[in-house]
Amino acid sequence: MGASHSREGLEIDDEEANYQDAEEERQNSAERRTATPSSLDDVEAKLKALKLKYSSPQNSNLKNAVKLYLHVGGNTPKAKWVTSEKLTSYSFVRTCHIDGDESWWVLKVSSKIRVKVGAEMQMKTFGDQRRVDFVAQGVWAMKFFSEEEYKAFVTQYQNCLFENTYGVEATEESKVKIYGKDFIGWAKPEAADDSMWEDADDSFSKSPGSATPIRANQDLREEFEEAANGGIQSLALGALDNSFLVGDSGIQVVKNFAHGIQGKGAFVNFGSGYKSSTSSLMKAETNMLLMSPLGSGKPHTTGLHQLDIETGKIVTEWKFGKDGTEITMRDIVNDSKGAQLDPSGSTFLGLDDNRLCRWDMRDRNGIVQNLANSNSDTPVLNWTQGHQFSRGTNFQSFATTGDGSIVVGSLDGKIRLYSVNSMRQAKTAFPGLGSPITHVDVTFDGKWVVGTTDTYLILICTLFTDKDGKTKTGFGGRMGNRIAAPRLLKLTPLDSHLAGANNKFRNAQFSWVTENGKQERHIVATVGKFSVIWNFQQVKDGSHECYHHQQGLKSCYCYKIVLKEDSIVDSRFMHDKFAVTDSPEAPLVIATPMKVSSISMCSRR
Repeated sequence: MGASHSREGLEIDDEEANYQDAEEERQNSAERRTATPSSLDDVEAKLKALKLKYSSPQNSNLKNAVKLYLHVGGNTPKAKWVTSEKLTSYSFVRTCHIDGDESWWVLKVSSKIRVKVGAEMQMKTFGDQRRVDFVAQGVWAMKFFSEEEYKAFVTQYQNCLFENTYGVEATEESKVKIYGKDFIGWAKPEAADDSMWEDADDSFSKSPGSATPIRANQDLREEFEEAANGGIQSLALGALDNSFLVGDSGIQVVKNFAHGIQGKGAFVNFGSGYKSSTSSLMKAETNMLLMSPLGSGKPHTTGLHQLDIETGKIVTEWKFGKDGTEITMRDIVNDSKGAQLDPSGSTFLGLDDNRLCRWDMRDRNGIVQNLANSNSDTPVLNWTQGHQFSRGTNFQSFATTGDGSIVVGSLDGKIRLYSVNSMRQAKTAFPGLGSPITHVDVTFDGKWVVGTTDTYLILICTLFTDKDGKTKTGFGGRMGNRIAAPRLLKLTPLDSHLAGANNKFRNAQFSWVTENGKQERHIVATVGKFSVIWNFQQVKDGSHECYHHQQGLKSCYCYKIVLKEDSIVDSRFMHDKFAVTDSPEAPLVIATPMKVSSISMCSRR
C-alpha cells in the first residue's frame, strides 16, 4: 500500500534531480547538470543563465508562440520537467471524421502534439504563471509570454471544448439554450451566486478537527489487510457488528472495529459464476438484497435474491413486474440513508433507464411474503409508487438522503432531485456539463450532491433562498435563478496519466453519516489502482489555494491517494460511529478483487 498527497505538476520533489533539453535527454548528455528547479519558472531562469540558444518572442513574428515542456520519469525519484521546445506555436484546428459526418476541434502544438479538445486532456490552468498543463500521450506544459496570450488561449480552449461537447458554437445564446437561464452561472461562474457555499461552511467549520492537512502524508495508515475468499465484486458496509464482502461465489462476513474491518466470519456460498450487479442491506442488517445474476453483460436484471444473513440462506427469489408484465431494473437502493438499520423495513427503491419506483416485499394485504419453502411461482414485488417515463431520461445511478429524497444521475449528464413524496417530476434538474453521470451520492442532509463522470467529479450545492427568505434544498422546491455554480474535483494531469489511459473515475461517495446535524468530512472515489480522497471542507472553502488564479468553474486538485497493487473494486468509509478520538473520520475500507484493506486517517497515532 502506498499513500501520498496529490503530486503537484509544478513541483519536482527530488532536490538532486537534473534537467536538460528533451533532445539532449534523448542523447543522454551528461553536461550542464544543475540542481533541480522547483518550477518551470526556475527551468527558464537556469536555461537563460546557462546561455543556451534562446529565441525571444519579441524578436519573432511567430503567432501563438509558447514554450513547451514535457514531464518525464512519472512518479519516480527521477521525475522532472524537460524543455521540449524553447519556442514553438500552437493552433486550434477544425478536423473531420474519416467518413465526413462529424468534425471537432483539435489542439496542435509544434509537430509533437495533436489531440482532440475534451475533458480527457485534463487541462489544468495556472494563471499566476501563464501556464497550462495537459495530457496528450504524455504530460505536457505550455508557458505563454504574456498574460494576454495566456488568457486568449484559455478562452479559445473553453470555446472549443464547449463546441466539441455540445455540437454548437459557444455563443451566449447557445449557453442559455444548453444550460437554461437559471443555470447560466454554470457557463459563467463569475456571475454565479457563490454565497451558498460560504454560508454552508459556517456550521461545518465549527466541527473540531475537520480539516485534513493538505501536504501531510503520514495521516493515512493501513490498519488491516487480508485476503478474501474469492474475487470481490463490491462492499456492503454495516453500521452494526458486521460488514460483507460480496464475491464471485458468495458473501464473506467480516467484523467491524474502530480501525476497520477484519476477520473471516461465515461464508455464504452461491456457487461459482454468480455475478451480482449490486447489493443492499436491510432489516437491521440481517437481510441482504442481491440483484440477480447479470445476463449477456447487460446492467439490467429482472429480479433479485433476498438473503437471510443469520441463516446464510436465500429466503426468496423475487421478480420485478408491473401490471402483469415482467420488467427490468439496473439498480436498487435503500429508502433512505439509515433505512438498513430499520428492523421492520420492507420497501426499497428501484431504478432503470426510464423508471424510478418503490418496491414492497409485502403482499397487498400487508403480510410480508416468505415463500422459501413454497412450490409457488417466483413472487412478484409490489410496485407501490413511481413513474415510468416515456423515453429519454437514461437514468444511470441514484441515491437517497436521510429523509428519503432521491437524486438521480443520467447518461446525458443531468442530475435530478426528487422529493420524498413524488417520483413523477423532478423538483430540480441540474443540466450537467456534457459528460455522462455514472454514479451519484448525496449527503444525509441533502445539501450536497456529488456526481461521478469518467474524468472528473462534480460537486453541487442544492441550497437556495425562497421568496420568503427561507433556506431550502432543491429537493423541496424550485431553486429559481440564484443557483450556485458547481465545483469540480479532478486529478492533476500527471496523476491522471499515471492512473492509465483506460482508467476512469468510479463510485464517488461521501463519508457515511446517519445523524441530523453531522456533516460528512470526506469524498472518496476510485480510479484504476488509486483510491482518491478529498477533504470536503477544503473543497467548499472559496479561499482554498487551488482556486487562486483559475478561470471557469473552480476545480480542486488537493487530495490524498492510496495506491494498491491491483485495480480497486470499491472504496467506502465506514459508518461515522466507528470514528475514534484520535481520528475524527471513520476508517476507509478499500477492496481489490482478492484483498480488503482498512485505512485510518489520523496524524496523531
